[in-house]
Amino acid sequence: MRFDTVIIGGGLSSLVCGIKLQKAGERCLIISAGQNALHFSSGTFGLLGRLPDGSEVSEPMKSLSFLPEAHPYSKIGVDKMTEYVAGVPDFFESCGVRLHPSPRSGELGMPVNGYRVTPMGSFKPGWLAMDEVTLLQSKDDISWSRALIVNFSGFLDFNAGFIAEGLSRRGVECRVEAVTIADVENLRRNPTEMRSIGIARVMGKESNWKEFGSKVRELVKGEDLVILPEVFGLGDPVIIQWLREMIPAEVMFVGTMPPSVPGIRTQMRLKKSFEAAGGTFLQGDTAVDPLVENGRVISVHTVNLGKLSLSADNFVLASGHLFGKGLEATPSKVYEPVFGLDTDFPSDRKAWCDEDFFAPQGYDGYGVVCDELFRPSIEGRMIENLYVVGSEVGGCNSLYEGSGAGVAIMTAMSVADSILAGR
Repeated sequence: MRFDTVIIGGGLSSLVCGIKLQKAGERCLIISAGQNALHFSSGTFGLLGRLPDGSEVSEPMKSLSFLPEAHPYSKIGVDKMTEYVAGVPDFFESCGVRLHPSPRSGELGMPVNGYRVTPMGSFKPGWLAMDEVTLLQSKDDISWSRALIVNFSGFLDFNAGFIAEGLSRRGVECRVEAVTIADVENLRRNPTEMRSIGIARVMGKESNWKEFGSKVRELVKGEDLVILPEVFGLGDPVIIQWLREMIPAEVMFVGTMPPSVPGIRTQMRLKKSFEAAGGTFLQGDTAVDPLVENGRVISVHTVNLGKLSLSADNFVLASGHLFGKGLEATPSKVYEPVFGLDTDFPSDRKAWCDEDFFAPQGYDGYGVVCDELFRPSIEGRMIENLYVVGSEVGGCNSLYEGSGAGVAIMTAMSVADSILAGR
């Protein structure tokens, strides 16, 4: 089977790259092994939350000059970064994913970090947020005096106590309540179903979300803030707005333990957009046995397709970091398992991690060595028609920087442009 571009990986970076290429007339195939980082999403996209030296970032675009040359943003350059950043909301809107920025407007439309409340009751920076996620102007943007935190009875993946403790430290008086809904109670018969995604499916039923909203409304006793778990709107995010209209207070949705309902909804809509544009999506398959000749990838195979080869003019690797098994590690090395690409990591094993759990961990910053167009190499020889996007790209510690989604989107757009320019 032949395509213009074969993309390995089914997450944010691969879908953004695939949609952009497919809408530009490329014939694309995405090979997705399974779950990806969107399934663990916080509901926000981070562009840059802090610099490698630990300095907090308020306006990401003004901090690009402080990043090292090897950083993906440095390779893309300020001009292209500015273009891509400006176009992200419309790109996602065209895919059925609505994103909103921080309430603080940036200079000339430039992004300004807002802050979301985390499941631990802390505050984390974000660039853009999905439908139900509230972005505050700053960590000190606390305008509420009393908060009601409502959970489902028996739902352990939403720790209302942590959130209450975090807000109480900031002077907010908190009260925690639980609501019982019959269909959610039925999920408790099987512990694997009493997860955010299971509740979200049940709460898509009109009678259930209306019953929930009514019960929460009755619980409000003068609170000016109501906090609910992010388990609504998997199929139709308008439910989120309806609940906000039903409840006589400001409503804030806070994340749960994974899986992430807003993240899965985003992944589903991006996949739908890719396929609607004519793209082919192979779900639950793994790329293996690449054929590389004279500095070019000729074809790959997959586990499920067996002897059938997949050839293309260009290939994009977007299979994730260590967590997604796009990289793997032994006691002596970090390696890329599909093509055997060159990776960047220190030989001193002690440098891989820090005993301080909250310190930046070295291994989070290791990745595939790429040139300025995100083309990798094998034993020092650049592969002309292979590109790497997302967390697999070396040169940054996106977890520490809070730049995971930003790196995924920016590298995907950059690589798509390079491929289109070479047609």
